[in-house]
Amino acid sequence: MQLLKVAAAVLNQTPLDWEGNKQRILSAIDQARAAGASILCLPELCITGYNCEDAFHAPGVQATARQMLTEILPETHGLIVSLGLPLAYQHGLFNAACLVADAKILGFVAKRFLAGDGIHYEPRWFKAWPAGRRGEVAWNDSLYPLGDIHFDVGGIKIGFEICEDAWVANRPGSDLARSGVDVILNPSASHFAFGKYEVRRRFVLEGSRAFNVSYVYSNLLGNEAGRAIYDGGALIASGGELIAAGPRFSFDDALVTVAQIDVAETRMKQARTGSFEPDLDSDPACIRAPFSYPRQPLVAQQFTLPAWETGEHVKEEEFARAIALGLFDYLRKSRSHGFVVSLSGGADSSAISCLVSILVSLGFDELGRDRFVDKLMYIRRLHDAHTKLEIVRRLLTCVYQATRNSSSTTRNAAHDVAYAIGAEFLEFDVDGLVHNYIDMVSQAIGRKLDWQTDDLALQNIQARVRSPGVWMLANLRGALLVSTSNRSEAAVGYATMDGDTSGGLSPIAGIDKAYLRRWLRWLELNGPAGVGPIAALSAVNVQAPTAELRPTGSHQTDEADLMPYDVLDAVERAAIRDKLMPVEVFQHAVVDFPQHDPRQLAVWVERFFRLWCRNQWKRERYAPSFHVDDENLDPKTWCRFPILSGGFERELDELRRFVAQHHA
Repeated sequence: MQLLKVAAAVLNQTPLDWEGNKQRILSAIDQARAAGASILCLPELCITGYNCEDAFHAPGVQATARQMLTEILPETHGLIVSLGLPLAYQHGLFNAACLVADAKILGFVAKRFLAGDGIHYEPRWFKAWPAGRRGEVAWNDSLYPLGDIHFDVGGIKIGFEICEDAWVANRPGSDLARSGVDVILNPSASHFAFGKYEVRRRFVLEGSRAFNVSYVYSNLLGNEAGRAIYDGGALIASGGELIAAGPRFSFDDALVTVAQIDVAETRMKQARTGSFEPDLDSDPACIRAPFSYPRQPLVAQQFTLPAWETGEHVKEEEFARAIALGLFDYLRKSRSHGFVVSLSGGADSSAISCLVSILVSLGFDELGRDRFVDKLMYIRRLHDAHTKLEIVRRLLTCVYQATRNSSSTTRNAAHDVAYAIGAEFLEFDVDGLVHNYIDMVSQAIGRKLDWQTDDLALQNIQARVRSPGVWMLANLRGALLVSTSNRSEAAVGYATMDGDTSGGLSPIAGIDKAYLRRWLRWLELNGPAGVGPIAALSAVNVQAPTAELRPTGSHQTDEADLMPYDVLDAVERAAIRDKLMPVEVFQHAVVDFPQHDPRQLAVWVERFFRLWCRNQWKRERYAPSFHVDDENLDPKTWCRFPILSGGFERELDELRRFVAQHHA
């Protein structure tokens, strides 16, 4: 046996927060050392933060990253540590991992495969390092190797796959295995999306099995820069067996996961594998350095995933935990003093209000009252809050804003939800303001406005009048006004700009309405593990979603205005995610929704495409949203579409002809 301990850290970093990032790195180093680890893998670009965007190009940022590495170096004595930073070479900028052993730089590995799809824009800032190429970089009057290299440190061979390197078919790990590498480190910045954690686990396990190595995977944690949420989830596997997994969605700053590996065992597996063909040539890509590993007694290792990660409601749990963590980090990193939500008594605003309550429950239980409040120490009114309900009341203000078209049903639902979660509940009567605007415009244009001719304008003024009061309240309290729009509304523009879209953050704008309603039913009856249900949501869940902007006698509902939400979401996925044309979307809809008349489906498909094209300008103006799945409509990070377009006129004409021919 040749035993040693390896460690993977997850860090809640912030772009360009030099001192904060350094302290969290040092905390991880201290934890690894205390646990007896010899090798520590830190996340990708952990020194600068991953999402510095165009600031990466600033020479001052690159120089400061070097300086921070120099300051961290002395703290790595007795350890082998990987540290990520941007590195300039030959007038190009590279995403690099620096391997340090016992406070000395050994060299820099540059990322070979850049993430350039979805929310990632790495090719905008970095160059991909070509396979097999090596160079030298000057650093403090010394030259260090850079490029496609690996390391022999005290007789243990160490190589890198940096995040995206492990997601591609031609993984660097296969070359590393032929070079006899024992341990592959994967410093990552892999954002959360539904179902993505399982993909990560598979490539870590498969990498360790196929390459017969020990594989150490680290990741970012929390809401690093505003939109992307990182779930952490460090992973360590050896020889095809997962031997350690760190917690996900933690509210901590730095967490280290440690496991013992047997290098002799993985080497034996390589020797016994018939397909393994070692590279027998001399290896100029191997950088050698001395290191003394402490003797390790064999220890029993066992870990179990939290029950919620293996249950039947993983997606519901992930959604609750991801948004709660995202809201918490956005709050404290923006130095906001709380949240203000215009709570209508409907699904969207109720979901966001409950997520703030879940934020407090999860953070309070994990960190304890003192550490939780200490992270928000700048909020003075939290200093004397001791219970979860007291903290929620000081962080969350819910405002119900009534007009003559509002019902007692929604008012009571809003009150009951706010009371159940402990939020402060206020009521504004904005009906007088609405009619002051209506009277003012009527007098100016010389005619009375009425619902027969001015329906849309009369609806929108109610939503817009609700905005100034909650903005004023948010300003008075230094709080973050949260917009309540969802993805289904964003797709078809079913939202009033400068009304219900008002806010500094739109946390559920990436979530479709059909799923959100299912999640609320789950939250009413079950709720996240350790938090429990919120029974007061029953008053929300029994309602048909409605904007309540027309007179009560019209019995307005969202689905009557648009189409059934399950149809809307299916049409959106087919048209936007899958890039199908209207006739193709219709053909899918006929198969997926046989309960609806094909001619009605055709009307809904045409309505979707027309509303989609008309409302791109609205999506461009939405407040920042959280990215939680790969069906986002955010034009700044995921789904680009022209503001002005031909509107699918030719394609919709083809749809009408097809329906007339086949479904007359």
